[in-house]
Amino acid sequence: MIVRTLEDCRNSDRKVDGETWNSVRMSLKDDNMGYSFHITTIYANTETPIHYKNHLETVYCIRGEGSILDLATGIEHPIKPGTVYMLNNNDNHILKAQSELQLACVFNPPLNGKEVHGADGAYPLEAEAVTDL
Repeated sequence: MIVRTLEDCRNSDRKVDGETWNSVRMSLKDDNMGYSFHITTIYANTETPIHYKNHLETVYCIRGEGSILDLATGIEHPIKPGTVYMLNNNDNHILKAQSELQLACVFNPPLNGKEVHGADGAYPLEAEAVTDL
């Protein structure tokens, strides 16, 4: 059994910061669960282009309001507490936050913990586990 608290993970190297977001990686590849689980905060009044070419992701909105723009269709979907979206086709999108968003995210395959979005908006399939970012 693995038990962790959000607070403990937030105050460890499991918290990774990006320009428009931070991600607290509560479950990672080395936990051998077959997925990783994260609590991600998207900062208010930001837009984050994302294109997970190597991962599938399910996202549940806990707090805040924003939208997700599907770049293939041009359709923009609102996000608010209780909304779930699934990037089942490696969907290229822009995540927009009108207010700070707190999201619960599941990745398959699991992340190892040090990934940050590349210039193309993707995480590499196997990021090197580095200790200082």
